[in-house]
Amino acid sequence: MKASRTRHLFRALRSRNYRLFVAGQGVSLLGTWMQQVAMSWLVYRLTGSALLLGVVGFTSQIPTFLISPVAGVLADRWDRRRLLLATQTLAMVQAAFLAIVVLAGVVQVWQIVVLSLLLGVVNAADIPIRQSFVVDLVAESEDLSNAIALNSSTVNLARLVGPAIAGILVATVGEGICFALNSLSYLAVIAALMAMRVAPRQRPPSRRHILHELREGFQYAFGFGPIRSILLLIAQTSLMGMPYAVLVPIFAKEILHGDAHTFGFLMSAAGCGALAGTFYLASRPSVLGLGRVIVRSEIIFAGGLMLFALSGHLLLSLAALTMVGFGGITFVASCNTILQTILDEDKRGRVMSLFTMSFIGMVPIGSLGAGTVAGLIGPRQTLLVGAAACLLGTAFFVRQLPAIREKVRPIYRRKGILSDPAAADRLHR
Repeated sequence: MKASRTRHLFRALRSRNYRLFVAGQGVSLLGTWMQQVAMSWLVYRLTGSALLLGVVGFTSQIPTFLISPVAGVLADRWDRRRLLLATQTLAMVQAAFLAIVVLAGVVQVWQIVVLSLLLGVVNAADIPIRQSFVVDLVAESEDLSNAIALNSSTVNLARLVGPAIAGILVATVGEGICFALNSLSYLAVIAALMAMRVAPRQRPPSRRHILHELREGFQYAFGFGPIRSILLLIAQTSLMGMPYAVLVPIFAKEILHGDAHTFGFLMSAAGCGALAGTFYLASRPSVLGLGRVIVRSEIIFAGGLMLFALSGHLLLSLAALTMVGFGGITFVASCNTILQTILDEDKRGRVMSLFTMSFIGMVPIGSLGAGTVAGLIGPRQTLLVGAAACLLGTAFFVRQLPAIREKVRPIYRRKGILSDPAAADRLHR
């Protein structure tokens, strides 16, 4: 069994375009995580405010609600590679400007908020386009689930290494160097995109008004039970559970009595767990059984949050965030894989924009709420409430799971995923 799973682990890398994508993204995401950690520490160093940590998290992600749906329509209409070249270039400029104001010693909180908002706009367009683009990069359709998992592995390998590097750089030379290195890292993904040879996709001959296509995407996603249930569970988890990250600087400094190194180690622990989760998913030979994986990973995620909230010791906190990272990324990547497998190709961009809104768009509201509530009742109690809400959402999803399986079974048969009784039995495991 182990040998069989190892064989499946890197099968998507058979595709040249996907290899380029992973290499470029790997370098760029390393810089992205360095910037994210440095940004949080910079805000907390300048203000000492949990509320402002929430505000920065809010401004960097709230544009998702306005921009992502439109980006999803564009991803279904236009060349996805060219759209990504544009978004990556804009993100590079944002990081460069942030590095300049910090290294020049003129940075102010309002500048951080504005630049976070700008990056939020860019990411709101980039993420649904990038999620849709993965399908164009794999030569074999059966490699799609592996490609999604390996893409998450790349994100979380960077999440493991980036915060640790950022912690060292912030403590020794300051936050500005992290922002400068992030700006340079975008050159790798831009070069990879330019080197790809992607066959042009067939586009619909007639284009209707963008509002019509937006409405069509919403009706399709929320009119089909499996897609609706998955999107709602992601949204609930992103609102109540994922904002834990904005409170980690408070735990690092006030509860664990640490510094930037401690913060970096805590974020790296979550990245380590997430990396293990993505390797686990990449080793799975099929999409079958991911419904149960969603449930189990949510329980691990919520349990880790509770343990982290109650911990007052560094080693226990690191172990708890490892659980959080494993459960969180396994949950999100499993949901992503099921969605990408069951949706119609001509609506892929629009459904992935709704996935982005559910996953990324709810986090800023949760971040702002977590920062506010933490100031009122404390960070420990805030995380415990969020973890309990995640468990309640999971219980509701479990009740819907049999109906979800019945509706996806014909799709799996049509795509050749369910071709024998043994495969049908694995759907229920």
